[in-house]
Amino acid sequence: MDEAGPQREPKQADRQEPLPTAAPSVKRSQPLSIQNPRLKEQDSIPNPFPELCSPAHSPILIGSPLGTGTPPAPGTHLVKVCIEDGRSRLLDPVPEGATARDVCSLLVQRTQSRDQETWALVEIHPHLGLERCLEDHEIVLEIQATWPLEGDSRFLFRKNYAKYEFFKKPMHFFPEHMISDCLDINKGMTSSELIQNLLLSGSCPEIQGSLQVRQTGKKGWKRSCFFLRKSGLYHSNKGSSKEPRHLQYVADLEELNIYSVSQSRKLYGAPTDFTFCIKPCRKRFCARDLKLLCAEDERTRTCWITAFRLFKFGQQLRCNYQLSVSTKNQDSGRLPPGKSASEAVLVAMDFSGKEGGRVIENPREARSVEQEEGQAWRKKTSHRYSLPSSYQYSLSSVIHRTQAWFHGGVSRKEAQQLIQEQGQVDGMFLIRESQQHANCFVLSLCYQLKTKHYLIIQCEEEGRLYYTMDDGLTLFTDLIQLVEFHQINCGILPVRLKHYCVCVAL
Repeated sequence: MDEAGPQREPKQADRQEPLPTAAPSVKRSQPLSIQNPRLKEQDSIPNPFPELCSPAHSPILIGSPLGTGTPPAPGTHLVKVCIEDGRSRLLDPVPEGATARDVCSLLVQRTQSRDQETWALVEIHPHLGLERCLEDHEIVLEIQATWPLEGDSRFLFRKNYAKYEFFKKPMHFFPEHMISDCLDINKGMTSSELIQNLLLSGSCPEIQGSLQVRQTGKKGWKRSCFFLRKSGLYHSNKGSSKEPRHLQYVADLEELNIYSVSQSRKLYGAPTDFTFCIKPCRKRFCARDLKLLCAEDERTRTCWITAFRLFKFGQQLRCNYQLSVSTKNQDSGRLPPGKSASEAVLVAMDFSGKEGGRVIENPREARSVEQEEGQAWRKKTSHRYSLPSSYQYSLSSVIHRTQAWFHGGVSRKEAQQLIQEQGQVDGMFLIRESQQHANCFVLSLCYQLKTKHYLIIQCEEEGRLYYTMDDGLTLFTDLIQLVEFHQINCGILPVRLKHYCVCVAL
């Protein structure tokens, strides 16, 4: 062996060394700490069986944030959130007391989204067909702890324009025939006054209506008259009688959550598609704990779901709404509630005079000018008209694909579902390719909780390509111009375009 090599001690010396002391016994139920000189002091070996150590025994509280190898700090957890296309992402560790609003704020920053107050965290249980929008003040990990140990339950990050819409248009959500009052002190008040009292002071009127309920242990459905009061949900054993001897107690509002039900005909044999259910909020999910109710139309179901939210959370929802409005005002420069930044700076103008433009203050004159502008709308000649006609044609046919409101080749049913999921407020819209007419598009627009579809066709005039929805009366050089025009003017639409459906990428 060369001189640089290690020197070996004699064998006799090896035999004379004292034997090492016995290592302390190790409990087999505890993990051993493995030291690795290549790891930094703050790094550690990841737990190979995290689902056994999860506080909620939930598989979505595992792993590390994407791009990092460090475990969450004590007192924090990792939350997995999905988006519309099924992709998911682990968030940075969030505290145990993180609310739905906190998680949404983190996601808005991560995705560089706009209008934080219109985003929501949605709880979805596909195996049961249930979903609901979490209130801003609800604790995310507490909700997660009620999920089944094995299943496909998850959180979804998406738009919900209707989260606080009932504060802006209460009578749109509460039909007069469903509003009554069982308190003598409020007798004689109109339905509008009762709703305003509900929103401002917390005094709750009574919500009443006919619903079909799935009978316990049976597949059949039975129609009954239900009454929602501050004390709970009741149904009448005798027609629509409100007498105490005819009312049967169904549920306590403080102990339940309300969910909308999708595919209710397929999963539960419901008589209509407008199904919702109530479930004890402290229990894990089980089909036998669901109380399934079915309404006749979407407006009735929306009324019941909104009333449950208001009766359960009361003034807390108003505080959430005020906080949302204040955040929006800070972002958009102190705008009035319910008004967007674009709406605040748009006014009717008249440029026909020699002295320049003037603001049209008379509403009738403004509407008249709007109609004239709609009929004579043409985009002025711009630089693009100096380009070859073939390039103009190709530009007009593809420029809309960069816009967030364009959703490609989604079907009519998928468009309706997307609008329904994101709130169904007046003015919600998207544009999609027509599946029945070649080289045509469809504007899907929500109005009064219903989705209307308007065909957009292509036509040529003087060698130029235009788009129209009214058989050529009003022409637009591309779909972007069509959308921008109808964001200011109604045209042939029942309401101006206001909110476009969004699919966000995490």
